[in-house]
Amino acid sequence: MKEKSNEQTAVGVSWTGMVFNVILTVFKLVSGIVAHSAAMVSDSIHSLSDILGGMIVIIGIKLSNMESDKEHPYGHERFECVVAIILAILLAATGLGIGYGGVQKIFAGNYHNLTAPGLLALVAAIVSIVIKECLFWYTRHHAKRISSTALMAEAWHHRSDAFSSIGSFAGILGARLRFPILDSVACIVICIFIIKTGYDIFSDAIGKMTDKACDGETETKMREVILAQDSVLGIDLLKTRLFGDRIYVDVEISVNGSDSLNSTHAISHVVHDAIECQFPKVKHCAIHINPAAEPAAE
Repeated sequence: MKEKSNEQTAVGVSWTGMVFNVILTVFKLVSGIVAHSAAMVSDSIHSLSDILGGMIVIIGIKLSNMESDKEHPYGHERFECVVAIILAILLAATGLGIGYGGVQKIFAGNYHNLTAPGLLALVAAIVSIVIKECLFWYTRHHAKRISSTALMAEAWHHRSDAFSSIGSFAGILGARLRFPILDSVACIVICIFIIKTGYDIFSDAIGKMTDKACDGETETKMREVILAQDSVLGIDLLKTRLFGDRIYVDVEISVNGSDSLNSTHAISHVVHDAIECQFPKVKHCAIHINPAAEPAAE
Protein backbone atom coordinates (compact mmCIF):
# COMPACT_ATOMS: atom_id res chain seq x y z
CA MET A 1 0.00 0.00 0.00
CA LYS A 2 2.83 2.37 0.95
CA GLU A 3 4.68 1.60 -2.32
CA LYS A 4 1.52 2.34 -4.29
CA SER A 5 1.08 5.65 -2.48
CA ASN A 6 4.71 6.57 -3.20
CA GLU A 7 4.24 5.71 -6.85
CA GLN A 8 1.17 7.95 -7.08
CA THR A 9 3.04 10.78 -5.38
CA ALA A 10 6.02 10.49 -7.73
CA VAL A 11 3.86 10.34 -10.85
CA GLY A 12 1.79 13.31 -9.66
CA VAL A 13 4.92 15.38 -9.02
CA SER A 14 6.30 14.48 -12.46
CA TRP A 15 3.07 15.47 -14.19
CA THR A 16 3.10 18.82 -12.36
CA GLY A 17 6.63 19.46 -13.59
CA MET A 18 5.72 18.48 -17.13
CA VAL A 19 2.79 20.91 -17.28
CA PHE A 20 5.00 23.82 -16.18
CA ASN A 21 7.74 22.71 -18.59
CA VAL A 22 5.35 22.75 -21.55
CA ILE A 23 4.28 26.30 -20.67
CA LEU A 24 7.87 27.45 -20.12
CA THR A 25 9.16 25.82 -23.31
CA VAL A 26 6.61 27.63 -25.47
CA PHE A 27 7.08 30.93 -23.61
CA LYS A 28 10.89 30.85 -23.80
CA LEU A 29 10.99 29.72 -27.43
CA VAL A 30 8.64 32.51 -28.54
CA SER A 31 10.52 35.03 -26.39
CA GLY A 32 13.87 33.93 -27.81
CA ILE A 33 12.69 34.19 -31.41
CA VAL A 34 10.85 37.50 -30.99
CA ALA A 35 13.66 39.08 -28.92
CA HIS A 36 16.48 37.66 -31.10
CA SER A 37 18.18 35.78 -28.24
CA ALA A 38 20.16 32.63 -29.03
CA ALA A 39 20.62 32.01 -25.30
CA MET A 40 16.87 32.01 -24.67
CA VAL A 41 16.19 29.72 -27.63
CA SER A 42 18.85 27.34 -26.21
CA ASP A 43 17.21 27.61 -22.81
CA SER A 44 13.85 26.63 -24.32
CA ILE A 45 15.48 23.51 -25.83
CA HIS A 46 16.67 22.59 -22.33
CA SER A 47 13.09 22.93 -21.04
CA LEU A 48 11.94 20.73 -23.92
CA SER A 49 14.37 18.05 -22.72
CA ASP A 50 12.74 18.34 -19.27
CA ILE A 51 9.40 17.33 -20.80
CA LEU A 52 10.95 14.20 -22.28
CA GLY A 53 12.75 13.61 -18.98
CA GLY A 54 9.45 13.79 -17.10
CA MET A 55 7.94 11.13 -19.36
CA ILE A 56 10.96 8.87 -18.80
CA VAL A 57 10.67 9.33 -15.03
CA ILE A 58 6.98 8.36 -15.00
CA ILE A 59 7.71 5.19 -17.00
CA GLY A 60 10.67 4.33 -14.76
CA ILE A 61 8.72 4.83 -11.54
CA LYS A 62 5.90 2.59 -12.73
CA LEU A 63 8.38 -0.13 -13.75
CA SER A 64 10.34 0.06 -10.48
CA ASN A 65 7.15 -0.37 -8.43
CA MET A 66 6.08 -3.59 -10.12
CA GLU A 67 5.75 -6.62 -7.87
CA SER A 68 8.55 -9.20 -7.70
CA ASP A 69 8.19 -12.01 -10.21
CA LYS A 70 9.96 -15.21 -11.26
CA GLU A 71 12.45 -13.34 -13.47
CA HIS A 72 13.01 -10.57 -10.89
CA PRO A 73 12.64 -12.17 -7.44
CA TYR A 74 14.40 -9.23 -5.76
CA GLY A 75 12.05 -6.66 -7.28
CA HIS A 76 12.45 -3.96 -9.92
CA GLU A 77 13.83 -1.02 -7.90
CA ARG A 78 16.89 -0.65 -10.13
CA PHE A 79 14.70 0.59 -12.96
CA GLU A 80 14.80 3.94 -11.14
CA CYS A 81 18.59 3.94 -11.49
CA VAL A 82 18.25 3.11 -15.19
CA VAL A 83 15.91 6.10 -15.57
CA ALA A 84 18.36 8.36 -13.72
CA ILE A 85 21.18 7.26 -16.06
CA ILE A 86 19.02 7.97 -19.12
CA LEU A 87 18.22 11.42 -17.74
CA ALA A 88 21.91 12.08 -17.09
CA ILE A 89 22.82 11.16 -20.67
CA LEU A 90 19.94 13.28 -21.98
CA LEU A 91 21.18 16.22 -19.92
CA ALA A 92 24.77 15.83 -21.12
CA ALA A 93 23.68 15.61 -24.78
CA THR A 94 21.51 18.72 -24.38
CA GLY A 95 24.35 20.61 -22.72
CA LEU A 96 26.86 19.67 -25.41
CA GLY A 97 24.46 20.74 -28.13
CA ILE A 98 23.89 24.13 -26.51
CA GLY A 99 27.61 24.65 -25.90
CA TYR A 100 28.49 23.70 -29.47
CA GLY A 101 26.00 26.22 -30.81
CA GLY A 102 27.51 29.00 -28.69
CA VAL A 103 31.10 28.18 -29.71
CA GLN A 104 30.09 27.99 -33.36
CA LYS A 105 28.62 31.50 -33.30
CA ILE A 106 31.64 32.98 -31.55
CA PHE A 107 34.14 31.46 -33.99
CA ALA A 108 32.00 32.47 -36.96
CA GLY A 109 33.57 35.90 -36.46
CA ASN A 110 30.48 37.99 -37.19
CA TYR A 111 29.25 38.60 -33.65
CA HIS A 112 29.68 42.35 -34.11
CA ASN A 113 26.68 42.25 -36.42
CA LEU A 114 24.46 40.36 -33.95
CA THR A 115 21.29 42.11 -32.85
CA ALA A 116 21.05 42.82 -29.12
CA PRO A 117 18.26 40.72 -27.52
CA GLY A 118 14.98 42.43 -26.69
CA LEU A 119 13.59 43.06 -23.20
CA LEU A 120 11.14 40.16 -23.56
CA ALA A 121 14.04 37.67 -23.46
CA LEU A 122 15.23 39.17 -20.17
CA VAL A 123 11.73 38.87 -18.67
CA ALA A 124 11.47 35.25 -19.87
CA ALA A 125 14.77 34.42 -18.15
CA ILE A 126 13.57 35.84 -14.82
CA VAL A 127 10.24 33.99 -15.03
CA SER A 128 12.05 30.75 -15.84
CA ILE A 129 14.49 31.11 -12.92
CA VAL A 130 11.66 31.60 -10.41
CA ILE A 131 9.44 28.79 -11.70
CA LYS A 132 12.23 26.24 -12.16
CA GLU A 133 13.70 26.93 -8.72
CA CYS A 134 10.24 26.42 -7.18
CA LEU A 135 9.87 23.16 -9.12
CA PHE A 136 13.31 22.04 -7.88
CA TRP A 137 12.39 22.47 -4.19
CA TYR A 138 8.93 20.98 -4.71
CA THR A 139 10.26 17.89 -6.50
CA ARG A 140 13.26 17.51 -4.17
CA HIS A 141 10.96 17.58 -1.11
CA HIS A 142 8.86 14.69 -2.42
CA ALA A 143 11.90 12.79 -3.74
CA LYS A 144 13.46 12.80 -0.26
CA ARG A 145 10.15 11.95 1.41
CA ILE A 146 9.61 8.80 -0.68
CA SER A 147 13.34 8.06 -1.33
CA SER A 148 13.10 8.16 -5.13
CA THR A 149 16.33 8.32 -7.16
CA ALA A 150 14.44 9.03 -10.40
CA LEU A 151 12.45 11.85 -8.83
CA MET A 152 15.60 13.33 -7.28
CA ALA A 153 17.25 13.23 -10.73
CA GLU A 154 14.24 15.08 -12.10
CA ALA A 155 14.56 17.67 -9.31
CA TRP A 156 18.15 18.35 -10.30
CA HIS A 157 17.00 18.49 -13.91
CA HIS A 158 14.79 21.40 -12.82
CA ARG A 159 17.70 23.00 -10.95
CA SER A 160 19.93 22.70 -14.03
CA ASP A 161 17.25 24.56 -15.99
CA ALA A 162 17.25 27.30 -13.34
CA PHE A 163 21.06 27.56 -13.71
CA SER A 164 20.56 27.59 -17.45
CA SER A 165 18.17 30.52 -17.16
CA ILE A 166 20.59 32.38 -14.87
CA GLY A 167 23.23 32.00 -17.58
CA SER A 168 20.71 33.21 -20.14
CA PHE A 169 19.84 36.22 -17.99
CA ALA A 170 23.50 37.22 -17.62
CA GLY A 171 24.17 36.76 -21.32
CA ILE A 172 21.05 38.63 -22.43
CA LEU A 173 21.74 41.48 -20.02
CA GLY A 174 25.33 41.75 -21.26
CA ALA A 175 24.17 41.67 -24.87
CA ARG A 176 21.68 44.47 -24.18
CA LEU A 177 24.58 46.48 -22.71
CA ARG A 178 26.20 46.42 -26.18
CA PHE A 179 28.18 43.21 -25.78
CA PRO A 180 26.22 40.88 -28.13
CA ILE A 181 28.88 38.16 -27.90
CA LEU A 182 27.86 37.54 -24.27
CA ASP A 183 24.60 36.00 -25.49
CA SER A 184 26.69 33.24 -27.13
CA VAL A 185 29.05 33.02 -24.15
CA ALA A 186 25.98 32.37 -21.98
CA CYS A 187 25.27 29.26 -24.07
CA ILE A 188 28.70 27.88 -23.11
CA VAL A 189 28.12 28.65 -19.42
CA ILE A 190 24.75 26.91 -19.61
CA CYS A 191 26.47 23.90 -21.21
CA ILE A 192 28.93 23.58 -18.30
CA PHE A 193 26.17 23.72 -15.66
CA ILE A 194 24.07 21.13 -17.46
CA ILE A 195 26.93 18.66 -17.99
CA LYS A 196 28.00 18.97 -14.33
CA THR A 197 24.45 18.18 -13.19
CA GLY A 198 24.27 15.21 -15.58
CA TYR A 199 27.58 13.86 -14.24
CA ASP A 200 26.37 14.06 -10.62
CA ILE A 201 23.13 12.23 -11.42
CA PHE A 202 25.02 9.58 -13.43
CA SER A 203 27.56 8.96 -10.64
CA ASP A 204 24.86 8.52 -8.00
CA ALA A 205 22.86 6.10 -10.16
CA ILE A 206 25.92 4.03 -11.09
CA GLY A 207 26.79 3.69 -7.40
CA LYS A 208 23.36 2.26 -6.68
CA MET A 209 23.56 -0.07 -9.67
CA THR A 210 26.87 -1.60 -8.61
CA ASP A 211 26.01 -2.71 -5.05
CA LYS A 212 27.70 0.25 -3.41
CA ALA A 213 27.71 0.08 0.40
CA CYS A 214 25.70 2.48 2.56
CA ASP A 215 27.45 5.54 3.91
CA GLY A 216 29.53 5.12 7.06
CA GLU A 217 27.06 6.97 9.27
CA THR A 218 24.22 4.59 8.38
CA GLU A 219 26.37 1.52 9.03
CA THR A 220 27.51 2.95 12.39
CA LYS A 221 23.89 3.47 13.44
CA MET A 222 23.06 -0.08 12.35
CA ARG A 223 25.85 -1.42 14.57
CA GLU A 224 24.48 0.54 17.51
CA VAL A 225 20.97 -0.83 16.96
CA ILE A 226 22.24 -4.44 16.69
CA LEU A 227 24.44 -4.23 19.79
CA ALA A 228 21.58 -2.69 21.76
CA GLN A 229 19.56 -5.92 21.47
CA ASP A 230 19.55 -8.33 24.39
CA SER A 231 21.83 -11.40 24.14
CA VAL A 232 23.88 -9.97 21.24
CA LEU A 233 27.51 -10.21 22.37
CA GLY A 234 29.17 -8.81 19.26
CA ILE A 235 29.10 -8.23 15.52
CA ASP A 236 31.36 -10.47 13.45
CA LEU A 237 30.29 -9.07 10.08
CA LEU A 238 28.10 -6.27 8.73
CA LYS A 239 27.71 -5.77 4.97
CA THR A 240 25.28 -3.45 3.22
CA ARG A 241 24.52 -2.81 -0.43
CA LEU A 242 22.25 -0.39 -2.22
CA PHE A 243 19.63 -1.87 -4.51
CA GLY A 244 18.12 1.14 -6.23
CA ASP A 245 16.84 3.19 -3.30
CA ARG A 246 16.53 0.17 -1.01
CA ILE A 247 19.14 -1.46 1.22
CA TYR A 248 20.13 -5.11 1.62
CA VAL A 249 21.89 -6.07 4.85
CA ASP A 250 23.96 -9.15 5.79
CA VAL A 251 24.85 -9.49 9.47
CA GLU A 252 26.75 -12.07 11.50
CA ILE A 253 26.27 -11.70 15.26
CA SER A 254 27.83 -13.51 18.20
CA VAL A 255 25.65 -15.03 20.92
CA ASN A 256 26.22 -17.38 23.83
CA GLY A 257 27.19 -20.72 22.32
CA SER A 258 25.37 -22.67 25.03
CA ASP A 259 21.98 -21.10 24.19
CA SER A 260 19.39 -23.37 22.61
CA LEU A 261 18.53 -23.27 18.90
CA ASN A 262 15.10 -21.82 19.69
CA SER A 263 16.70 -19.09 21.79
CA THR A 264 19.24 -18.06 19.15
CA HIS A 265 16.56 -18.18 16.47
CA ALA A 266 14.47 -15.78 18.55
CA ILE A 267 17.48 -13.45 18.93
CA SER A 268 17.97 -13.35 15.15
CA HIS A 269 14.31 -12.33 14.72
CA VAL A 270 14.68 -9.55 17.28
CA VAL A 271 17.75 -8.16 15.48
CA HIS A 272 16.07 -8.52 12.07
CA ASP A 273 12.93 -6.67 13.20
CA ALA A 274 14.95 -3.95 14.94
CA ILE A 275 16.95 -3.19 11.78
CA GLU A 276 13.90 -3.10 9.50
CA CYS A 277 12.02 -0.94 12.02
CA GLN A 278 14.83 1.60 12.53
CA PHE A 279 15.83 1.73 8.86
CA PRO A 280 12.72 1.87 6.59
CA LYS A 281 14.86 1.69 3.43
CA VAL A 282 16.02 -1.83 4.34
CA LYS A 283 14.23 -4.27 2.03
CA HIS A 284 15.93 -7.46 3.18
CA CYS A 285 18.07 -8.34 6.20
CA ALA A 286 19.85 -11.71 6.55
CA ILE A 287 21.00 -12.66 10.06
CA HIS A 288 23.62 -15.35 10.71
CA ILE A 289 24.32 -16.55 14.24
CA ASN A 290 27.84 -17.42 15.46
CA PRO A 291 28.77 -18.80 18.88
CA ALA A 292 30.81 -16.26 20.80
CA ALA A 293 34.49 -17.13 21.15
CA GLU A 294 35.18 -18.65 24.53
CA PRO A 295 37.68 -16.77 26.67
CA ALA A 296 41.15 -18.32 26.69
CA ALA A 297 41.95 -20.58 29.63
CA GLU A 298 44.02 -19.03 32.40
